[in-house]
Amino acid sequence: MLIIIGVFILTYFLLKLFKKIIVKTLSSDAQAKFRSIFSFFNYSVYLIVILITLDNVGVNVTAIFAASAALLVGIGLALQTLIQDVISGVFILADQTVHVGDIIQVDGQVGKVENIKLRTTRAVTRDNKVLIIPNHKFLTSILYNWTENGSLTRESISIGIAYGSDVNVFKEAVVAVAAAHPYVLKKPEPFVLFEDFGDSALMFDLFFSIDNSFKANVVKSDIRFQVFDKLKELDIEIPFPQRTVWLKNNPEPSK
Repeated sequence: MLIIIGVFILTYFLLKLFKKIIVKTLSSDAQAKFRSIFSFFNYSVYLIVILITLDNVGVNVTAIFAASAALLVGIGLALQTLIQDVISGVFILADQTVHVGDIIQVDGQVGKVENIKLRTTRAVTRDNKVLIIPNHKFLTSILYNWTENGSLTRESISIGIAYGSDVNVFKEAVVAVAAAHPYVLKKPEPFVLFEDFGDSALMFDLFFSIDNSFKANVVKSDIRFQVFDKLKELDIEIPFPQRTVWLKNNPEPSK
């Protein structure tokens, strides 16, 4: 009993020291989440230490180990996805892959992170719906963090104009439209790239930068409306696919 108590006390102080060291490296938000993880880890360590200590002092715990192993295998199979989510949550907190306030894209879904929990991460989509993401998705799927390098993002819209249009007038007009939008940054300045010679139109991409990518769709829509009105004002045609059909008149052969 004295040995068990001594090992129990030693384990307690080692776990306390380990917790203290880890907590110092985490942010205040991550510390609260780590404490819940550490509580589960605590009980597991105590159980393992007690069983090993009993085995070393001569108590036959083979049957307990065998039953525990079978139980753990069964629980592990039943809770495989849950365990993946929990472990992924630990990795997210440790690696600081995702932070509250980040704008992320997973499996084609875009959302602003509101809460990172042990098993799931909650994000709000552009249409104000709550997106609940199992944490294992961050390890098994491609994750785009739009704000990892800061809040500034470069956006673009595609524009096609008719062959024969004055491309220099077009370029100046659409750059001015983008620069005048209140959400578009003045630096770096908007610019246009000549993308391709299309089947029915000259294809251009208008690029601009904003510091709130969560509103990118709204900004793009505004600029498309304004570009449409501007091109109409300048009498620059936005063509649609057309085909010219030539009919050849074959006279009937003479008799």
